[in-house]
Amino acid sequence: MTFAAMMAVALAVDAALGWPAGLYRRIGHPVVWIGRLIVGTEARWNRGGAWRRRIAGAACVTVILAAVVLPAAAVQAVLPSGTTGIMAGAILAWPWIAARSLHDHVAAVALPLARGDLPGARAAVAMIVGRDPARLDKAGVARAALESLAENASDGVVAPLFWGAVAGLPGLVGYKAVNTLDSMIGHRDARYEDFGKAAARLDDLANLIPARLTGLALALACRRPAAAFRAMLRDARHHRSPNAGWPEAAMAGALGVRLSGPRAYGHRIADEPWLNAGKPDPAAREIHQGLALYRRAMILCGAGLVVLALI
Repeated sequence: MTFAAMMAVALAVDAALGWPAGLYRRIGHPVVWIGRLIVGTEARWNRGGAWRRRIAGAACVTVILAAVVLPAAAVQAVLPSGTTGIMAGAILAWPWIAARSLHDHVAAVALPLARGDLPGARAAVAMIVGRDPARLDKAGVARAALESLAENASDGVVAPLFWGAVAGLPGLVGYKAVNTLDSMIGHRDARYEDFGKAAARLDDLANLIPARLTGLALALACRRPAAAFRAMLRDARHHRSPNAGWPEAAMAGALGVRLSGPRAYGHRIADEPWLNAGKPDPAAREIHQGLALYRRAMILCGAGLVVLALI
């Protein structure tokens, strides 16, 4: 299980270093590079009637995947065997894991919220969610931060680790391309409803197993596993996403709070059901507890990769 070992090392490197700001200033980030390619392709191809847009969107997904997966496969083919190859692959995989970045972004919300600085907390949460931060009260900010932590624990950490362990560098970068496509064009609005349909469906499929693994990891790593499992099994299917409800419901049950519920996107109110309804709203204290749970869950995932590597 060389791939599992490679991903375990990549997770450890990212947890220790994140993606340094100086490195970002010099070369940017691979996900940003993919995003630029998506922007250019979408601007040229997203036009015409509904079926033309759907076909063009599927072609866009194919082109983006080929642009990242084929080079990754070529690089992996020339990696040396043994420990040297594992370490080299881990360094190449490191930029695609967002464990440290996610932790730091959510922690940046908790700090001003604990001080009673609602504008500062809103500004921090705006970096990680798409809803209108100006319409969030303190409880809304805390819910948004915890929901982002739970969902992105799957999308930004567990899913890349999973696909990297399954298929090495091609699986890892292919997943990140799909997830980036979904985040940029997989929206249900006039511009992207048809063009982004293929990206959204593929992202749902790619996250099917990782989202449930993330919920499992959060439930196993918490101090209230029975409550986390109950909330997850009861409420996950009610979420607007076929996948995000699993880690979010597990997080809600683990912390004994309610998450999701109605939220504002611009001038639109999305009347979403509550996860773990009947429990109190979270506050800054629960964000810190959620971060501690996230750290334990990611350690559990790393340990799982080590076990796979040793089998």
